[in-house]
Amino acid sequence: MTNAGMMDCKKALEEAEGDFEGAIEILRKKGQKLSLKRADREAKEGVVIALTSGNRNNGVVVRLSCETDFVAKGEGFIELAQFIAEAALKNLPADTDALLNLPYEGGITIGEKITEQIGVIGEKLEVTNYAKIETKAGEGQVIPYIHMGYRAGVIVALNMEGPEFVEAGKNVAMQIAAMRPVAVDKDDVDPTIIQKEIEIGKEIARNEGKPEDMLEKIAQGKLNKFYKESTLLNQEYVKESKMSVKEYLQSMDKNLTVTAFRHVELG
Repeated sequence: MTNAGMMDCKKALEEAEGDFEGAIEILRKKGQKLSLKRADREAKEGVVIALTSGNRNNGVVVRLSCETDFVAKGEGFIELAQFIAEAALKNLPADTDALLNLPYEGGITIGEKITEQIGVIGEKLEVTNYAKIETKAGEGQVIPYIHMGYRAGVIVALNMEGPEFVEAGKNVAMQIAAMRPVAVDKDDVDPTIIQKEIEIGKEIARNEGKPEDMLEKIAQGKLNKFYKESTLLNQEYVKESKMSVKEYLQSMDKNLTVTAFRHVELG
């Protein structure tokens, strides 16, 4: 029931004097101790699950992390990640803490189940990322994509509904997984990132011996290149480099565009 080793279960039952529920509690406490013991360990492996609702109005992407690839490929670990993602999609919790407090089976929370599994598996486990997109009926749809055997997940929101746009949404999600844009369009880029890129552009130009009064213009030129490489709609479309992602979407419908995306990957 707990997936713990036979000897661990036997010891827990002996300690609990045959009380089945008490033995489960002991195994969970063992997990809590391991969780604290392994708090400084790096959990760079794991799986990423991306899901959307049946009507495609909502989507979630969840990363359950562990320490080794061996654990990440285990059927039980993937099933746990799938359960967590499904619970997230059903409840759309506000943040990771709220997700961990959702109920699991047997009267425990998801967070408590993860702690229990730390004791069973002997590795640090944690929900490293949780993100969602919510849309209203008639306002668009969310398309999911899982990349490279659960190593990355994307959800992308289109402004138009209809099955005829699902393939376009998946193609754009694949673009996001491959090219890692930082924002949908120029206006969505964090101002601190823009300022950083301008400063980097100026410094490069200065080191190349360019005049001070030309630095701002040169930096703006480099910023435009950054937009083209790092904002989704302005990137070259990976399946057809002669057009941008924006132009690809408009080839499906002149009004079709992306309103939001979430991208989570291992590493």
